[in-house]
Amino acid sequence: MDARDIILRPVVTEKSTNLMDDKKYTFDVLLDATKTQIRNAVEEIFDVKVKKVNVMNVRGQDKRVGRYSGKTARRRKAIVTLTEDSNDIKFFQDNKDKKEKK
Repeated sequence: MDARDIILRPVVTEKSTNLMDDKKYTFDVLLDATKTQIRNAVEEIFDVKVKKVNVMNVRGQDKRVGRYSGKTARRRKAIVTLTEDSNDIKFFQDNKDKKEKK
């Protein structure tokens, strides 16, 4: 399995961006991915060193639109902690980088 198949997308919320200051990054991952596979995928994609991986299963929520009801998709979320000497992961470009490219 390829590393980019395991890491689906970064989770960008207010809480997850506050965790980035402590070198903790949150990702949605494949439902059957293990902690070891997640660790190897993050190290391969972002060229960082992983200290710890916490994984949680998020169940789907009930949603309604008018008289129709359904569920959102279940997902698996991983919080990856990097080592102190590791580089940061950049999800967004700085404004300085954008101005220099123009």
